[in-house]
Amino acid sequence: MAVIRPFKALRPRKDLALKVASRPYDVLNSDEARAEAKNNPYSFLHVTKSEIDLPEDVDVHSNAVYEKAKENLEKLLFEGILFQDQYPFYYIYRLIMPAITPGGSSHSQTGLVCVSAVADYFKNVIKKHELTRPDKEQDRINHIKTTRAQTGNVFLAYNDVKELNDLIEHWKKNQPASYEFTAEDGIQHSIWIVNHPAVIASITALFAAKVPCTYIADGHHRAASAAKVHQELPENKNAQYFITTIFPASQLTILDYNRVVKDLNGLSTSQFLQKIEKDFILEKTETAYSPERLHRFGMYLEGQWYILTAKEGTYTTDPIGVLDVSILSNNILDKILAIKDQRIDKRVDFAGGIRGLKELEHRVNSGEMKVAFSLHPVTIKQLFTIADSGNIMPPKSTWFEPKLRDGLLTHLI
Repeated sequence: MAVIRPFKALRPRKDLALKVASRPYDVLNSDEARAEAKNNPYSFLHVTKSEIDLPEDVDVHSNAVYEKAKENLEKLLFEGILFQDQYPFYYIYRLIMPAITPGGSSHSQTGLVCVSAVADYFKNVIKKHELTRPDKEQDRINHIKTTRAQTGNVFLAYNDVKELNDLIEHWKKNQPASYEFTAEDGIQHSIWIVNHPAVIASITALFAAKVPCTYIADGHHRAASAAKVHQELPENKNAQYFITTIFPASQLTILDYNRVVKDLNGLSTSQFLQKIEKDFILEKTETAYSPERLHRFGMYLEGQWYILTAKEGTYTTDPIGVLDVSILSNNILDKILAIKDQRIDKRVDFAGGIRGLKELEHRVNSGEMKVAFSLHPVTIKQLFTIADSGNIMPPKSTWFEPKLRDGLLTHLI
């Protein structure tokens, strides 16, 4: 069963929460982080993307960057911008995202912030569905070991437990939120502190009795890094746990996770399109295309959008093979473009669906990339099924929104 514990969170002064809270480190590049934190000395990006306070030509994986992160975190503590709770608590975190399409509805989800046992990660009680990239793992390992802080929250999911849902909703209804603000992207963030001993004990017991496993929804690199830090620091008791926010599955939605590729592997445009037509029905379309159903793809190449429909018999129907990310990977990225391992091949990159199709067009039109692909999103049910089977999805198969903010709740080790 899932082992979770309350913890003594490092968190900001209430009046500065909005200024401290920052987008996750892994959804911003250095230039974007530098612009976002400009004129805001309280932004937690000074800790999670500390290269923004060093010369622009600095190696982002150098010791200087990690030492700067440690220095910036200690400064926020020394100045009283951040403080640590005296006792271990649970925290309830609600996010409300406005509609992302005209006529759509807002989306609300509420999770429990706690620390989860690293032992559960190794025993597969915390289930994975992606492999990780060694360079990204090492980056967070260095960051955690230098700062002695887990600044990146791991987003977990679990099958709904009515008693837990009811308990959390009751606390939200009857207790004031300690933090409540709307970020510049329109997403509302609210946090309640669960500080009653009996309620804390009930939450711990319910997880131990009712939650046989949890699933990593977002944060495979953060989880893997925290687990490896524990192995390197076996005497550090705090490192036996890592910070997680756990959401019931019924409240989650997955957005598409799209691909952009730098070149056509030496093929001309016509040769590339001819090869695609062996496995896909190819149609031109006058507008940007976001697939409305499985086994259809959008493709943007040389200013033209196409609709690709996978032909019957060109993919398998097992839990992995039937995924659109697998069909694209096997029949185009691997077979035609010779991209064998998306975790390490620098010719392919990924674009979360929240950025929209304009992001795909921009990256191709700018000349940075040659071709872009839009995909239909994976479902929560597919994610759970694959994780339960012990299989692994292709890299970057899922994009969850809304995103938790860094800096609001940090676990010190």
